Amino acid sequence: MSSDTESGFVEALSLEDLRTSGRELLSKNGTAIALFYHEGEVRAVDNRCPHMGFPLSEGTVDDGILTCHWHHARFELSCGDTFDPWADDVQTYPTEVRDGIVYVDPNPPLETSPAEHWADRLETGLEENLRLVTAKSTIGLLDAGVDYAEPMATTLEFATRYRDMGWSSGATILGCMANVMDDLAPEDRKRALYTGVRHVASDCAGEPPKFDQPSFSTGEVSLERLKDWFRECVEVRDADGAERCLRTAVAAGHAEAEVAEIVFAAVTDHPYLTTGHVLDFANTAFESLEHVGWDLAGDVLASLVEPLVTASRSDESSSWRQPVDLVALLEEVYGGDVSETSGLEALAAEGAEAREAGEWEAPANLQTTLLGDDPEAIVDALAEAVADGATTEDLAAVVTQAATTRVAQFGVANEFSDWNTVHHTFTYANAVHQTTRRTDAVELYRGVFDAAMSVYLDRFLNTPPAPVPEPGNNESGREPDAILEALLETFDREGEVNEAGRLVAEFFDCGGDPDDLKETLGRGLLREDAGFHTLQNVEAAFQQFDLLAGEGAADAGAGDPSVDERTRRMPLLATARYMGAHFPTNREAEQTFRIASRLNRGEAIHEA
Repeated sequence: MSSDTESGFVEALSLEDLRTSGRELLSKNGTAIALFYHEGEVRAVDNRCPHMGFPLSEGTVDDGILTCHWHHARFELSCGDTFDPWADDVQTYPTEVRDGIVYVDPNPPLETSPAEHWADRLETGLEENLRLVTAKSTIGLLDAGVDYAEPMATTLEFATRYRDMGWSSGATILGCMANVMDDLAPEDRKRALYTGVRHVASDCAGEPPKFDQPSFSTGEVSLERLKDWFRECVEVRDADGAERCLRTAVAAGHAEAEVAEIVFAAVTDHPYLTTGHVLDFANTAFESLEHVGWDLAGDVLASLVEPLVTASRSDESSSWRQPVDLVALLEEVYGGDVSETSGLEALAAEGAEAREAGEWEAPANLQTTLLGDDPEAIVDALAEAVADGATTEDLAAVVTQAATTRVAQFGVANEFSDWNTVHHTFTYANAVHQTTRRTDAVELYRGVFDAAMSVYLDRFLNTPPAPVPEPGNNESGREPDAILEALLETFDREGEVNEAGRLVAEFFDCGGDPDDLKETLGRGLLREDAGFHTLQNVEAAFQQFDLLAGEGAADAGAGDPSVDERTRRMPLLATARYMGAHFPTNREAEQTFRIASRLNRGEAIHEA
C-alpha cells in the first residue's frame, strides 16, 4: 500500500476491484475503514458503528443509506450523518480515484474539536434521554480536558429549563456528584458526571418546559420586603408571585448569603417540608451554583419555587401532632405560630455576646438528650443552647451527629423501607448544617429544631440499636488495601450491612488513609445503579466526615480536630452500612459506561 505523504492520501485498491465487490475493508495504522462503491461513487467510513461498534462493512447500502445490521442504525453514506440520534454520526474519509486506483485519507482534518463535538452530543443526549450518548459525551468531554463544571452547567441549565415542576432528584444528583468529584479516582469522576447527566435526562424526559416569570422592573425594593413578599407568596402557594420576588432579589445584585436568607426563611416556615427534600433541594441548588457560577442563579433558584409551594407540610401530618404535639412544642420556642421567629430572635439576642466570642461548647450530655425519647427535653436543650451562644452552625453540627448515629445504628430487623426514614433525617440535617455555613439567618435555628424532632421520631428504628464497632477493637493485622478490597466484595453480596460497617472500623483501626476509603466507597457507589437516596447518602456522609475531620476547623465547631474518634468515623461507617443494604444492583449503567469508554477509545465491542 503506497501513500501520498503531501496530501495524506494512501493507496487502497483498484477501482475495478471495489466496483466488483461493492465493499472492501482497509486497515491503516489501526484504523479500520469500510470502502463502498455505490451509485457510481466511492465512499469511505469508519468501519465501527458509532453506536455499538458493529462492523459497518457487514451492513447494507441502499438508496444512499448505510444500515448497521446490529441495531439498525442508519447513516447517510456520503457525509456519515445518522438518521437515528441514539447512534451518533459515523466518521467519513475523503477519497480520490487516480488512474483507476482508489486513494483514501485516513487522517482528515477535524471539522470541530473533540470538545465541541462532545458538547453538541451532550445536548442531544439530554434532549433525547439517550444513555449511551450521554455516557460517550461525558467521557469524551473530560478526556478532552474540559473541566467538569462546563458540562455540569449545560446539564443544570437543561434541568431548570425543561422541567415545569422545577428542581427535583435529577438536579440534586448532579449537584451531589459535583460535590464528591474531588474524592474520586479520575475514571470515577467520569462515572460521577455521567450519573448526574443521565438522571437529569431521565427526570426531564417527557416533561413540559418551564416558562419563566420575569423579575420586577425595579431594583428599589428592599431585601427585607422581598423576603416578606416571598414568604407570603409561598405561604399561600402562589408560585408566580414567589418566582418574581426571588428573581428580583437576584437581578438586584443581592449577595448569595442575602438571597439564601430569603429562600431558607421560607423553606423553614413550616417544619420538614416533603420529608426534608425541599430544604435539601435548596441547599444543593446553592452548592451547584458554587460549581458553575452565580450567573445561573436566576434560573436555578427559580426552579426551587414549584417544589416549595407544592410541598407537604409536616405540621399538617399526624406524626408531628400525635401522640405528642411536636409543633406545639416548637411554637412555644418560636413565640407563637410555627412560622414566626420572634421567640428565636429573643433567644439569639440573649446569647449574642457569647456567640460573638465563640464561647459555646456542647454539653457532655447533649447527644444523649438528642437521641433520647423526651421531645420536650430536646427542645429545651436546644433553646438553652441558643440562649447560651450556640450559632446555627454549632447546633446543626451536633444534631447532624445524632442523625448520623440513627443511620449507623439502624436495626436490620426493621422494614427495608425504613432505611429511607433515617436517611431523610440525616440528609436533611446535613443540608441544614451546610446551609448554616452559607448564611447565619436566625430562621435556620428552626431547621435545626426540625431536624432534632425528626431524629426523635426515628428513635424506634434504633430499637435495639445495631452495635457500632468501637475504635481500637478492630485491629486485624491486615493491610488497609486488603480491607478496602474486602469492602468492595461485601457490596457484591446482598445484605452485608453490619460487615460493611465493621470493615470501615477495621480500616480506621489499621491506620488506613480516609481519602483511600472515600475513593473506594465512591467506586463502589458508581459501579452500581444506585438510587437517588443512596447517592445522596454517600455525598452527605463525605461532607460530614470532612467537617468532623477538621476541614474548616477555624470557623466551625463541627470542624474541631479534637472531636472523638468514634464520632469522626461515624459518617463513613453509617454510609457503608446504607450501601451494604442497597447493593448489589444490576449495574446496567456501568455496562453502558464501559461500552461508551471502549467506543471512545476505538476498541472493538462486537466480536465476530
